[in-house]
Amino acid sequence: MMKFILIFLLFISINAKEPISPIPVKADYDLKKALLGKSLFFDTILSKDRSVSCFSCHNVYEDGGADSRDVSIGFDHRKGNIQSPTVLNARYNFVQFWNGRAKNLKEQASGPLNNPVEHNMNPQEIEKRLNKIPSYKEEFKSTYGVSYISYELVLDAIVEFEKGLTTPNSRFDKYLRGEINLTDEEVKGYKLFKHYGCITCHNGINVGSNSYQKIGTFIPYENKRKYPDRSEVTKNKIDENVFKVPTLRNISKTAPYFHDGSSKTLKEAITTMSEHNLGMAISDKDANYIISFLKTLDGETPKILNAE
Repeated sequence: MMKFILIFLLFISINAKEPISPIPVKADYDLKKALLGKSLFFDTILSKDRSVSCFSCHNVYEDGGADSRDVSIGFDHRKGNIQSPTVLNARYNFVQFWNGRAKNLKEQASGPLNNPVEHNMNPQEIEKRLNKIPSYKEEFKSTYGVSYISYELVLDAIVEFEKGLTTPNSRFDKYLRGEINLTDEEVKGYKLFKHYGCITCHNGINVGSNSYQKIGTFIPYENKRKYPDRSEVTKNKIDENVFKVPTLRNISKTAPYFHDGSSKTLKEAITTMSEHNLGMAISDKDANYIISFLKTLDGETPKILNAE
């Protein structure tokens, strides 16, 4: 693993390119469809007992698009089995969910709706409910030109809304574009982020979410219970404790951290990852520098949230 880190860092220096890319300032999506999807995202009608919405587990206003609870609460107060990841900038993930079982946003949107622990619905019931509501009938007719609301169009609208959930113009993005300077502490933190090897897994436009990695590469990471890891998809024992690397965009807002929600603060998360995946201890001073850098990844509120 350490050899891989050194090769990766050498590759970066040779190519003289930043390993992180700015989020595009303008997100490409259909506004009319996205606004309809926005209504659906916040509507509890999509859960069997009308108790939860997509927003219930993905607070796009206060929790960075994630859930401040270790696990989310769904239908009939049932607890989920893994920490809910952020939906902000999810369009830039190479797969969806912690174990990558959804290859795109459409599959991701469909998953919770049909999950008995989450929304506990099915396509037929969703169509039945929505087609009884005149306002939704009018919106779908105006948007899609249809007289019947199909499950596929429900997913399409939600996906279009999620495509608009991007957070451009973070201070780090502006720094990458040469528009501003970072503070000395923030620059130091970024250098340490690369020096320690964090950049090996957290790179690209989403500063992560573009690869799978095992948590506990150097020191085994003991789960207190079973979590749906990559092995549940591949059925290969080698993929146990392997998860999609989470994005670090808006990471200061998405506590708790990791698939099990075990780290409650950024410093705890950094310390834990340094130990288990980098095989080294990190000083409080260096951790604080890295936190200063990570906070520069907080972007703007998605424009779709204020659109009408």
